[in-house]
Amino acid sequence: MPENLTKTRFGLIRHAQTIWNREKRIQGQNDSPLTNEGKQQAEKWGEILSPISWDRIIVSDIGRAFETATRINRLLQIPMTSEKRLREQNWGQWTGKTVREIKSGDPLLLAKQTRAGWKFCPPDGEDRVSVSQRSQTALSEAAAHWPAETILIVTHEGVIKSLIYHLSGRKFVPEEPPLIKSMHLHWLLHDPKGLRIGELNALPLG
Repeated sequence: MPENLTKTRFGLIRHAQTIWNREKRIQGQNDSPLTNEGKQQAEKWGEILSPISWDRIIVSDIGRAFETATRINRLLQIPMTSEKRLREQNWGQWTGKTVREIKSGDPLLLAKQTRAGWKFCPPDGEDRVSVSQRSQTALSEAAAHWPAETILIVTHEGVIKSLIYHLSGRKFVPEEPPLIKSMHLHWLLHDPKGLRIGELNALPLG
């Protein structure tokens, strides 16, 4: 079978700005509503993304991502499916806190976790390996269900980094140089050989 009949393209973006983003609070799998600026961002992203021939949207079922996708889809007008495996990492006891608050409360634990790479796991939370595995499975199953489609993925920073860093062979430690830019679309491809990177930082969203 020709490759173009089996290659699925995934365009990954993060949700728009929320109140907790603005306050620099960790959201994890809790939710925070989009700010007015975030709502405007999502509307603008619909215009930026509209020249691409999208077939569908798959979106995290957390509210901030779902609202972002819904606002984008006002212009795209394509099928949209929610997917719980694209939720943000569960940050456990650190959910709702700022990094400053965590550092003030338990600096040794924060330092240890920061150095843990893929084993990073907030207290009562989820490690990065689990995030990578569940999100890879979600995309692989989507590629099998909708082969050769071009699919917009609206998800979270932790999910995007876990996917891309795994495919790039990253250790997920602080000394690694930046790989992806914020507010950009990133392409992943899926073909019979599996999931791979297409193009990072492919399209600025503003």
